[in-house]
Amino acid sequence: MSGLVTSSSSLKEFFRELLLEVAARQRVALGESTEFYVVNLLAEFAATDKLFSRDAEGRRDHEPLAELYHRALQQERDERIRTLRRLGDVSLYKVGFFSGALQQGMVGPDYYIQMGGAAYGQVAELVPSGGFTGVYRELCDKFRSLAEVLEEISARGLVSAGPAGALRVYETWSRTGSDKLERVLVDAGWVPRKGPLAN
Repeated sequence: MSGLVTSSSSLKEFFRELLLEVAARQRVALGESTEFYVVNLLAEFAATDKLFSRDAEGRRDHEPLAELYHRALQQERDERIRTLRRLGDVSLYKVGFFSGALQQGMVGPDYYIQMGGAAYGQVAELVPSGGFTGVYRELCDKFRSLAEVLEEISARGLVSAGPAGALRVYETWSRTGSDKLERVLVDAGWVPRKGPLAN
């Protein structure tokens, strides 16, 4: 990806094509505005500086979701919307792109799915009606499905990066039995296709 994608517009186009292809394959229908939102999120988080916050010394840091949520509860409406939206965005990206690692952590993917979906649901209630209300409602309602779409996008990227990435996808697939990860591995020729044996 890095050699082929050189500008933010081509990066967005790359993610848009991939999102449309994988969402269609998984039968996840997205509104045009929601698709636009997810593509922008993927392009923004492609730069890891956007995914992490900075601590007091300026180092990149992972901010726990519970802290983001607690902070949102203390904030006025506009700041609360921004914080909850960030909570939803970070949750969606992490559960989509790092699901395998999350399964081995203290909290699993379901925690991120619940926190992120709830955050988007609260944003939908807080933003003025019209505008992006429908986008946040759709992100809330389809959070798990979107996470699965992003997981497949991530797996495809890892497999295309070479044997080390394919091994990571294979290890996650062997732990979870995910049909989506199996399809990625089969399509890339890393595991045999299921079905009757040829005579």
